[in-house]
Amino acid sequence: MKSFIRIKKIKGHEYLYEITPFYDKEKKQIRQKSKYLGKNINGVPVKVRTRDQMPKKILSHGEFVLLKQIVEKLKLEAVLSEIFPSNDVWAILTLAMNYAIRPKSLIHIQSWYEGTILSEDHPDLPLSFHNLSRMLSSIGEGTTILEFSHKFIQQVSTSETLIYDITSLSSYSQKTSFTKFGCNRDDLDLPPVNLALIVDKDLGIPIMYDLSLGGISDATALKNTVKKMNAQGVRNRGLIMDRGFFSTENIDEMVSADLPFIIPPTNSIKKFKEAISNINRTIDNPENLNIYEKEPLFVMPISIDIGENMVEGYAYYDQKLEQHERNIFYKRLYDLMTVLRSKKLKPWLNPGEVFRATAKKDAKFIEWKAVDGKFQVSLKKNTILQAVNKMGKFILLYRGEFSWIDCLSLYKSKDVVEKRFDVLKNDIDIIPANATTASSLRGYIFIVFLALILRMKLTKIMIGAGLNKKYSVDGLLTELEKIKIMILPNGKRITTEVTKEQHEILDALHICA
Repeated sequence: MKSFIRIKKIKGHEYLYEITPFYDKEKKQIRQKSKYLGKNINGVPVKVRTRDQMPKKILSHGEFVLLKQIVEKLKLEAVLSEIFPSNDVWAILTLAMNYAIRPKSLIHIQSWYEGTILSEDHPDLPLSFHNLSRMLSSIGEGTTILEFSHKFIQQVSTSETLIYDITSLSSYSQKTSFTKFGCNRDDLDLPPVNLALIVDKDLGIPIMYDLSLGGISDATALKNTVKKMNAQGVRNRGLIMDRGFFSTENIDEMVSADLPFIIPPTNSIKKFKEAISNINRTIDNPENLNIYEKEPLFVMPISIDIGENMVEGYAYYDQKLEQHERNIFYKRLYDLMTVLRSKKLKPWLNPGEVFRATAKKDAKFIEWKAVDGKFQVSLKKNTILQAVNKMGKFILLYRGEFSWIDCLSLYKSKDVVEKRFDVLKNDIDIIPANATTASSLRGYIFIVFLALILRMKLTKIMIGAGLNKKYSVDGLLTELEKIKIMILPNGKRITTEVTKEQHEILDALHICA
């Protein structure tokens, strides 16, 4: 049985003892032997009775038990070992673990590593700033990133449902040929790089990503990513995308690539408006009534011409959603009318500009004129009725073998990717990427991709164990960080005492410290 450290409080002072459990054959029960180590000074025993028991090191340990288990389950070390030099494999994984736990700048990684159990399990890793910079640049050169995706996809045996989304990553570096000014989804005045993320819905982890120039269109990015997915050996897949990807060009590309997809059409296309008009007349027919998540839902099949392609789809009508949308809409209009009527128009102000700046997207619903420095406003009945008639109704277009419930459930699962991007941009602090060359930027994002795999697999494990109801990912890692390992001069390792909360986590995950 493993030894551990217990803190005993005697006359107001804390003392550390090494506790060794053993089985007493005579009494037929588990008993413990206690060995005094010293006074507890910030977790370190001081004034121990024997010099050979003075700890040589006290290292962070608990958080790595879980991360190392994930690395082993996904066989990340084995996959990386097929691609990168042996000296770099655990340097890459160590950097990824840091980004998954609490990202530090490259210049501080060496110091952080020296205070963790990784420095004992994998000693003398090349983690100086110079070595890490070299490593990142090397990773970003050539085809090593594509090789990893290919081998990783084969390793994890991806399911048939992949989810695709795209975002911008801003870089402070304006020296990289890989970035150029274009459409920046972060609204930052920095050159963006588009990152397309492909997530395996069932595994709950990203299995591939693709980088493209910030100024490139989503349609072109999608076309290039599909080609790369084919090259990686991804055969059975379907893409679930937001309406931001909807275009005739993208539909043509996915059809020609024989690619199953689920996507909502944009509200602006003429065929969509015609479809909604037809839906309003027949959607609430009792024959279209279904139940979804214990709520009534009307569903009917439809077809829409998109360019030269006839695309199948389903129309949905959710009365509860309709009422919710109407309440928000009418309240917003009422508040806007109140604000406009209260405005005092100074003689030098342009009333039209004031109205547009105030009404914004709701300007089309309001009739107005300026009289004696005040707005006189009224609602446009027909325009409002057209908007209200669409509420609670939505369309999902698809290609492939999808039922109405498949389309709806899979599309709702698209928040998997959105949450991954949220983790990338917030938890892993990917923006801005302070890289000076295109290759180092690619290498940097590869490390972040590995960190995202670790965090998302951890999230999946937490949900399976029910721990997500009590802990966030950061909260769980912080709790496990409190479990330390003492390294004695003779090399013996002693784990500090595990608290009740930590026991609950470890037991739920079926691991031991």
